[in-house]
Amino acid sequence: MHEENEQRLKEKLERVQKSGVYLFLEGEPSTPADIASKCVCERETYMADYVLDEHGILKELRYDRVTDWK
Repeated sequence: MHEENEQRLKEKLERVQKSGVYLFLEGEPSTPADIASKCVCERETYMADYVLDEHGILKELRYDRVTDWK
């Protein structure tokens, strides 16, 4: 189950990244694989912060305070 959840999140983030959205983990640029591997370790469901540009278009997904992997 852990691997399935990680794979689904990774694929979702890859699609988002290909559309031009920047991905961050703890304030640093990151990859779909790194984010997915760390976020599925959390005990709770994790929600990214969605950052929009001045036109309301998604420009960044930020994963902050992801703690269980540290």
